[in-house]
Amino acid sequence: MIAVTMLEAIRQVLREEMAADERVVVLGEDVGPRGGVFQTTAGLFQEFGPNRVLDTPLAESGIVGAAIGMAVAGLRPVAEIQFADFIHPAINQIINEAAKLRYRSAGAWTCPMVVRVPYGAVHGGGLYHGQSVESLFCHVPGLTVYAPSTPNDAYHLLRHAMHGDDPVIFLEPKRLYASVRQALDASCPGTGAVVSRAGRDVTVVAYGFMLHAVLDAAEQLAAEGLSIEVLDPRRLRPFDAEPLFASVRKTGRLCIVHEDNATCGFGAEVAALVAEHALFELDAPIRRITGPEIPGVPFAPVLAQAAVPAVADIIRVLRDLCLY
Repeated sequence: MIAVTMLEAIRQVLREEMAADERVVVLGEDVGPRGGVFQTTAGLFQEFGPNRVLDTPLAESGIVGAAIGMAVAGLRPVAEIQFADFIHPAINQIINEAAKLRYRSAGAWTCPMVVRVPYGAVHGGGLYHGQSVESLFCHVPGLTVYAPSTPNDAYHLLRHAMHGDDPVIFLEPKRLYASVRQALDASCPGTGAVVSRAGRDVTVVAYGFMLHAVLDAAEQLAAEGLSIEVLDPRRLRPFDAEPLFASVRKTGRLCIVHEDNATCGFGAEVAALVAEHALFELDAPIRRITGPEIPGVPFAPVLAQAAVPAVADIIRVLRDLCLY
């Protein structure tokens, strides 16, 4: 099969689902003739027309609010937020409306919508084009949160999300849109956590762009005789904990790596779960490698690079953890 990028995989599943189900509509800023700021929806407007590929005003609360209305009315909308940094005006719609519809109606209403959210640092993006917002939504009951790390996972997880009946936040790591190519498999191994690299000395949980940095670090540490097991959660909420516990029982050590800040970040929840359910399997303290405690990704290239965990940082921490 032909290898595709993550961007191409997302575009392919959107096209296939729109062709198969006339209820599927795409909406967002510049998703129409322009094809989106990242060209993710390129060609869909020409193929399916303006009634199913809708350019919206620059108003994220309106985008998500319209998507909720569409979903309640029987459509299956896929809303695009251009950058994760812009999603905050829609927080009320997502948390207080979409996430609560099934609960507030005792199951009578559903909200089958997907909100696609490009996230993570990019060089030159500055404070408002590089945020990681996963912890905001992982906190919310009623939402499902995906964070694919490969083109194949993006394809299959997005398809799964589009067939569900509840709201999904679909986080797309911008730095992986075009940097990794992969042939699409015929099937996807569920939606939960998978072991991306087997090992015996330490378990590392990572997702999105950070997964690839961790895999690079693991390959370099293998030359030193250190064996790193890498676990990709893929679905951050609800989190698939059993593969994590099984891995920690084997390695006795745990490290979590993500771009977001450490305080109340996704890594804190993973660490808490292991402390509650597998504490006595650990032979060393849990470590986290995260972005720094700053309000946003700096604009200056050297500072922007320092704001994202580097392979060298990961190698240093994992080496120390293995030798603890």
